[in-house]
Order: sequence, then C-alpha cells, then structure tokens
Amino acid sequence: MGTNRPIIFIMSAPAAIPASPPIRWNLSALFSGIDDPKIEALWAKANADADQFSADFRGKIATDTITPELLATAIVRYEDLLNEMSKPAAYASLLFSVETNNAEIGAFMQEQQELGSEVRVKLVFFDLELQQIPEAHLQSIRNHPALATYQHFLDVVRAATPYMLSEEQETLLEEVANTGSRAWVRLFDEITGNHVYKYTAPGSSETEDKSESELLAMLRVSDRAVRQSAADAFSAGLAELSHVLTYTYNNLLADKKLEDRLRRRPYAEHSRHMANELDKETVDLVMRLCKENETLVARYYHVKREILGLPELTHIDRYAPLFESKELVEWEDGKAKVLKAFGAFSEPMRAAAEEFFTEGWIDAEVRPGKTGGAFCSYNTPDLHPVVMVNYLNKMDDVMTLAHELGHGVHASVSREQSLLNFHGTLPLAELASIFGEMLVFEDLVAGASQKDKLALYAEKIEGMFATVFRQSAMFRFEQRAHEARRTEGELTADEFGDIWQDELQAMFGDSIKLGDQHRAWWSYVGHFVWAPFYVYAYSFGELLTLSLYQRAKNAGPDFAVRYMDVLRMGGSKTPFEMMALLDVDLRSREFWLGGFAAIDQMVGTFEELWQQEKGA
Repeated sequence: MGTNRPIIFIMSAPAAIPASPPIRWNLSALFSGIDDPKIEALWAKANADADQFSADFRGKIATDTITPELLATAIVRYEDLLNEMSKPAAYASLLFSVETNNAEIGAFMQEQQELGSEVRVKLVFFDLELQQIPEAHLQSIRNHPALATYQHFLDVVRAATPYMLSEEQETLLEEVANTGSRAWVRLFDEITGNHVYKYTAPGSSETEDKSESELLAMLRVSDRAVRQSAADAFSAGLAELSHVLTYTYNNLLADKKLEDRLRRRPYAEHSRHMANELDKETVDLVMRLCKENETLVARYYHVKREILGLPELTHIDRYAPLFESKELVEWEDGKAKVLKAFGAFSEPMRAAAEEFFTEGWIDAEVRPGKTGGAFCSYNTPDLHPVVMVNYLNKMDDVMTLAHELGHGVHASVSREQSLLNFHGTLPLAELASIFGEMLVFEDLVAGASQKDKLALYAEKIEGMFATVFRQSAMFRFEQRAHEARRTEGELTADEFGDIWQDELQAMFGDSIKLGDQHRAWWSYVGHFVWAPFYVYAYSFGELLTLSLYQRAKNAGPDFAVRYMDVLRMGGSKTPFEMMALLDVDLRSREFWLGGFAAIDQMVGTFEELWQQEKGA
C-alpha cells in the first residue's frame, strides 16, 4: 500500500514557461516531518503488534475448525497493522516525489522501506495460512456475516495460492527487495529526476540548464526549431544516462524473470493480470482491438500535417500545437473550470474535488527536484488522498488537473471502505480520472471559437492516442523486452531501441516518421521501471470510460448516482462485478468497440472542423 505511481503525461507549455502557482500540499495528516517522533513510535508499536499477531494466530488459521468469528478477528487485526505501517512509506514517497534532490529524504525513504520489511516478514505466514484453509471448510463459513466485508479479499488471496512460496522464501524475497528491485527503482528516480539537460536555443551559442519536464513541455510549442532543439537536448541527456538506464532496466528484467520462475508464473505479464483481477483473454482482446484500430492514428495525423503545412511529420511534431495560443489559465481559473464541470455532472463529485483545494491536498508548483508528470496518492482510508501536478497555467494543465482530481474523487469517496477493500485495480483506477477529463473537455469546447475548437479537439485526440494506442504499443514493447531478456540475456541500448522504434512506428503508420533520436526515448519511461505492464491499464481505462461516458450522456441523472456508487466501492469487488452494476460486460467485444467508436467520432468531428475552417 502506498503512493500510486504517476502516468507521465507532460502537457504543453511555451518556451518561456510562465510562473507556476505556489501551491504546495499539506502532509501534516501523515506526519509533521521526517523527525516526527510519531514515526519511531509507530514502528515500535507495529513490531510489537506483529509479534503479538503471530503469537495469537500462527498455526490457527489453516485448519478445518477455524470459526468465521476468529478468522474475521484475525483479518481485522491484520488490516489495522497494514493500515498503520503503510503511512511512513507513503509519507516518504510523497516527500521524495517533490524533492528527489534531497539526499536526506532519499535516505529516509530507504529507511522506511527497510522498516516496513521488518514488519511484513512477520506477517508472511498469514497469507500462506489463508491459502491453506481447506476449500470445503472455507466455503462453509465464507457467507457468515462476520466475513461479509472480506469475501473479495479472501478470493484475491486464494487466487494467488499456486504462485506463493514457503514462508522462508517469501521472507527472503521481501528482505532482499530493498537492496534489489527497490534500490534500482530509487536509482532510476534519482538520476532521471535530477539530471540536468543542456539546451541551446535556436540561433544561440549559449546553453541553458533544463529539466526533463521542461524539455518535454517544449516539444509542444509552435516553433519547430525550438522543438528540434529540445529533442536534441533531451536525446543528448539520455545518451549521457544510457549506460546506467540500460543496466538498471536489464537488472529489473532479470529480477522479474527470477521471481516469475520461482513462483512458476506462466508468462511475464501474468502477475499484472492477477493484480488487476483480469484474465488473459480479456486483456488480449483489448490489446488486439487497439492494434486493429491503429489506422485512426494515421488518419488524424495526415490531417494535422496538412494543417501544419509540413511536407512530413516526425517525432518532434506529434504534439505540436495547431495554432499559436497566448491564452493562459491561471490557477484559480483552472480550479473554477474543473469544479464547474464536475458539478454539472454530480454535486457529490464536485464537493469531493473541492476538498482538495480547501484542505491543501494538492501540490501544483513546478520547482527543481520535483518529478515530472502528475499522480494521485490514495494514502489510507482513515486519512485522505493527495494530488501532485506540475501546473504551468496552460489549458492542457486544466485537463491534467481534472484527470488527477478524478482519481482524487475516487480515492476520497472510497474511504468508506476499510484498507483491504480501499484500492481498486489499475484498469478501474482510470474510471473517474478520464471521466473527469471528458467533463472538462466538453465544457471547454462548448464556449470555444472555431479555431480554438480545432485546437482543443487536437489536444484531446492526441491525449486519447497517447493513452490508448501509445500505451498498448508500450505494452508490446514490454512483452518483447521481457521475452528477449529471458531468452537472449542482457540487451544493449540499441536492441531495446530497435524494439521500441518498431512498436511505436507501427502505431503511426506512414503518417509520422520517428527519427533515429527517438530510438533512445524508451529509457525515460518510468512505468517500465516502477511497475512492469502497468501501461495497458491506461488503454483499458480510457476505452472503458469513453464507452461509459457515451452512455452517461443518454442515460439521465440516475446514471450519475449509480456511477458514484461504483466509485464508493473502491476495491471491494472485482472489475467484472463492479462494471456489471453499470450494465457493462468487460468480455464483450461490442462494448470495447464502443470506445473506439467514440475516438472515431472525435476524429470525424476534427476533420469536419478543419473542412469548415478551410472553407471559411
């Protein structure tokens, strides 16, 4: 349990970045600082409670005589332990996300991970014993009122039974992770978050220090020479990091190969499917449909090339704005736009989002050492979630804010659940975020001029492509990278680049030519490092939400009530069960095609707007 890692969508900004709002989050609900005596006291109590938990329940769970009352008591105490011990790690991760350049905070985060491992190894026996309860006996007691809240938790734990190791092996894996995979992830965060890129403006001989976020934002400005210079600086910086990033990724691939072998997992993405509570057939269906519908991407970019008046588009043109825009959206205006759009759909949704502003649950200021992108951390249900964005006063940043506040609303209303039912699976995690984006998008379009509508549709379509088609292409990159590492040994940066270029180029067809420098851009994608195969959840979530959003527009106010009810369920049911409450069958090809139909409609509207603009 802890911080939800961000999806890295760096939004547009002009070359001269306007002042970012001095909005920083208030984390005092967790702790007052890294020297807060409550942290030491918490770990002392957690260790004592874990020892007592082991003394009270070890050897008493995996029997055919355990009563539902005793089992429920054990689960509640286990849950309370997890709830408390997750707080220091969440706090450390949040601090580190905005101060990756602070060595003291980095060391503090490492310490919290190690302290967490000390407690977790004392609890390993519990999951193992839950898995060893005789099936007939568990079925005879599972419907008892004392266990009603925890049926889904029990199902999830039992599903992992074939892939669990002995207690000694599980303990060893937990302990070595702090100097193994977790250490490599920290290294990646530190070197990418603090690397200084040397940027030379067109026509200048002077170099300027830029962060990753600043350079990626400059790939979205109207001046093509600036975009090329930003790409040059970014590629040169990645080349400087190439050895470390390539070695880090190779080690993480090898680490996963080893663990999958030990756990007898049948294929590399199997653990992600289990965590997402999805079967391979459903995921493969969605990924296959993404591949089949990639022609939408080329169709759009052929029109964009015409609008930009370029002979061809390359990797530096993917996110080029269609028209020069001087409009800035100051923080208060962005806040008002999001709350207005949320409120038009659901007053409870608006009220939940407003808390983030009034209570200081957002960090929006751009500053040195802060990671790029945006995320929402759910924290624990007895506290509150927080949101991190990098707000640069652009219209795109309003969309990012809406996206993360959608997550925030989901996290906030699901605090009605206890910890074991709090976190939904990743594919459903995007349910509220993308929905929130669509609400704000339609509100913005309604009051826009013809030219601004074109620009807004372009930005939204490109965001959809990045979420659906780019993420599915990255999923295929991961599949091939993991397979190659398992069968061929360590890969070079060029070999990773070959796979990356192959999969990403296929997405664009003949509409964009990805230049050679793009071959190295696989190396900055944090999701490959933080959470293997995480990325397909975004394709899944976008298509799911687009289909649902179309239904919402025709379903009347009752849908909003049902939708919020589903959000409140958190992770208390499977994705299949929760979506059934909204009359959705996740195994239905027809349902998923509805998401692609929505994208097709967006592209069609964009084409019509351009024809109207040409004829004006």
